[in-house]
Amino acid sequence: MKPCFLIAEIGINHNGDLNLAKKLIDEAKNAGFDAVKFQKRDIEVVYKTEFLNSSRQSPFGTTQRAQKEALEFGLSDYWEIDNYCKKLDIPWFVSCWDINSQIEMRVFSTKWNKVASAMATNREFLKVVASEQKPTYVSTGMTSIEEIGEIVEIFKEYSCPITLLHTVSTYPSEEADLNLKCILTLKERFNLPVGYSGHETGVSPSVMAVVIGAEAVERHITMDRAMYGSDQSASLEPIGMRNLCQTIRKINICLGDGVKRITPAEVSIAKKLRYWNDN
Repeated sequence: MKPCFLIAEIGINHNGDLNLAKKLIDEAKNAGFDAVKFQKRDIEVVYKTEFLNSSRQSPFGTTQRAQKEALEFGLSDYWEIDNYCKKLDIPWFVSCWDINSQIEMRVFSTKWNKVASAMATNREFLKVVASEQKPTYVSTGMTSIEEIGEIVEIFKEYSCPITLLHTVSTYPSEEADLNLKCILTLKERFNLPVGYSGHETGVSPSVMAVVIGAEAVERHITMDRAMYGSDQSASLEPIGMRNLCQTIRKINICLGDGVKRITPAEVSIAKKLRYWNDN
């Protein structure tokens, strides 16, 4: 079993604060994640004007627009993130929520793409992503098996490699709803790499996902689950990040190769415990 690819989803948990984003990158690196991921939106495209102008109380103002604008980094912020990640030697990438953002973020030449569950049935958007032919992670929350089949066909059409991520799009997710056996279902149905994007509060379901075959795990991360933000409560704090990475990294070591053998350390133990066999 090849090592699991671990993605730290910072998303919008930075709350528009570049220094907080850097702290989260630090924590992801120290915990042992393979990459960090952000989210990018053109709010004028993603949301209707009447929604943006509607009321919402938040630390950033009294409208939905004020809140959404505050959570978005611009290109200058992402250049700083790009430089910071290079300095720490941890790659980053982004899930875009509209075509404008997808095209805008091409300037960074990140190694991977990510399609969020919210965008997984937007055929026009999927074609733009697939046309880049970058390895792409596709979350499958809120999608039927038939819709996932349509996603797979689009990426095949563009010869773009994908990894499906089994996902339950609730924040946080109840363990009884996780249905981790879907990882096996997706592998069998589509003959593709399959991973897991978890929104549960704990660590153990993500570990279980890897044991049954998840090739990638994505988890939201935060400095404090009590912070403002819709994703914070479904995120891992620094202790949870380290626990996740350390435990998953042990899986291959503990599983071994399945060949039954007597280890060198057992030989001396056998001599002590089985002395009676010589009588």
